[in-house]
Amino acid sequence: MSKKLTKREEDYSKWYNELVVKADLADNSGVRGCMVIKPYGYAIWEKIQAELDRMFKETGHVNAYFPLFIPKSYLSKEAAHVEGFAKECAVVTHYRLKNAEDGNGIIVDPEAKLEEELIVRPTSETIIWDTYKKWIQSYRDLPILVNQWANVVRWEMRTRLFLRTAEFLWQEGHTAHATRKEAVAEAEQMMNIYAEFAENFMAVPVIKGLKTESERFAGAEETYCIEALMQDGKALQAGTSHFLGQNFAKAFDVKFTNKEGGQDYVWATSWGVSTRLMGALIMTHSDDNGLVLPPKLAPIQVVIVPIYKGDEQLETISERVQPLLKELRAKGISVKYDDRDTYKPGWKFNEYELKGVPVRLAVGQRDMENGTYEVARRDTLEKETVSAGNIVSKIESLLEDIQKNIYKKALDYRTSHITKVDSFEEFKGLLETKGGFFAAHWDGTAETEEKIKELTKATIRCIPLDFKEEKGVCMFSGKPSKGRVLFAKAY
Repeated sequence: MSKKLTKREEDYSKWYNELVVKADLADNSGVRGCMVIKPYGYAIWEKIQAELDRMFKETGHVNAYFPLFIPKSYLSKEAAHVEGFAKECAVVTHYRLKNAEDGNGIIVDPEAKLEEELIVRPTSETIIWDTYKKWIQSYRDLPILVNQWANVVRWEMRTRLFLRTAEFLWQEGHTAHATRKEAVAEAEQMMNIYAEFAENFMAVPVIKGLKTESERFAGAEETYCIEALMQDGKALQAGTSHFLGQNFAKAFDVKFTNKEGGQDYVWATSWGVSTRLMGALIMTHSDDNGLVLPPKLAPIQVVIVPIYKGDEQLETISERVQPLLKELRAKGISVKYDDRDTYKPGWKFNEYELKGVPVRLAVGQRDMENGTYEVARRDTLEKETVSAGNIVSKIESLLEDIQKNIYKKALDYRTSHITKVDSFEEFKGLLETKGGFFAAHWDGTAETEEKIKELTKATIRCIPLDFKEEKGVCMFSGKPSKGRVLFAKAY
């Protein structure tokens, strides 16, 4: 298979799909809408998982695990929740198969019908709140700060690797609190953690905000979100944190004895990010040559490629490289020495460029004589010759600079693609020609929101947290508006 990619400006969607497959991140599986995450892609997800898990634990959260299956009756207990997820649910009705009597294949055994159908979890609020009822009796049992790393199933009709699949990996936090104030503070804290992770590790600038009522999580009183902008001008929701109020506590009758001796319903939050972050990582930074990975999340931060003729030269180069490998690894830098003789150096250069390895070193006979390395950085494709004595400090500074540079590039792009618009005609025109976020007045009604979505496929991505009261008129209805919100087409 050719490693050459379709250019982004020619067909952004095709470029993305080709890159995911050719860079060995993931592949389609034999199950419709499901993906196989390949080792290189999973290594990136493991880095994402490790950093987030550390951040969660630093804020007092602990990990647990809850069942994959949810009794159908549980989902029905919270009306808005079931309405929000009903169309996406996969349902288990039987527990056994048997051979067909005519010998033509396998059928569901009609005698093995479940007494109650089971939902394959689309999210875990219901099964967790049924469990919390057993765990919570008193204010002394609160707060509960639990996170789960898991898979979920949402039967999507149109799928795309990492961005939208029928089954995906994620984390979901579910917390229980004694007061509304505590729960709101928790939901805001987790949104801020997601934003910090996106910007400091993924090098993806995000906008923090609130979802409109029609865009909220099913069963939430408030949904906080972080929104990112991809290179094609479309937005991507990178993480959400929900203040659930007492809705699930009331649905599952989860009460506690408060400090005053009275009974009260528990206050709740839930929050999550998924393998969709992989899609954000790819689309924010990558180029026509392949992936561009932030050093903090790259499985391989440095690759060293020997250029040699014959086994003797390779052995000499390998001896020189070994101390460098040890020194870099001692500093926590992941490094690969690719001395395979099955591929030529040029092939390896293209491979590591495609896979987004931040720094590449090449060392040949001339470098051996001169005491140098050729150093190439993935983000700008610039090359330079560096003396062996300075190579470690050079690599350290390069990794820091690449992390900052790709963030700045993404931030500059987003800044240039936040546009104020005041008329619907202007909005429609720029939506097609420029893309990005559009700061526009909205009258606050679901009807106007839905009509704009119907006519343009653009949605209100968020009401920014730094929302400023600014009197105006809605760009669509002409009715009074309290301030601007952010519209965009989105994934």
